[in-house]
Amino acid sequence: MSPHATSPLDLLDVVDPDQSHWIELPSHRSSVRVARRSMRERLGGWGMPAELCEDAVLLVSELVTNAIRHTFSVRILCGMGMMTEGCLRLEVHDHDYSRRGLLRREPGPDDEGGRGLLLVEELADSWGVDRSRLTSGHAVWAMLTP
Repeated sequence: MSPHATSPLDLLDVVDPDQSHWIELPSHRSSVRVARRSMRERLGGWGMPAELCEDAVLLVSELVTNAIRHTFSVRILCGMGMMTEGCLRLEVHDHDYSRRGLLRREPGPDDEGGRGLLLVEELADSWGVDRSRLTSGHAVWAMLTP
């Protein structure tokens, strides 16, 4: 992150600063596993319901995978925070400076991939893509409630 960039805590309007968690990862497929494990451990430490934890870990996995596979980023920033009682916000920031949006695919029944955003759309209460104030790339976010 640039020393002049906004702090990740400024982006998440968290109830308690101790209930936000950020990690920066190399844009490598092994980072998906690291992101899942990190988020699972932190959510468990916060005492989140098991179903919310599993959904959040799956969404983080999909968003990190998309950032790695579909951008030219060297590093990605992955964060989450409790916004209000029980409302969790997940964010993945890349360094893709292009103005292209996320590409939606309609995977065929035999396709092994291409369902990430469909899962995000199905599991999240809301989600979207903004320009990242941290990286100037994309910030893909999702909100979950129990």
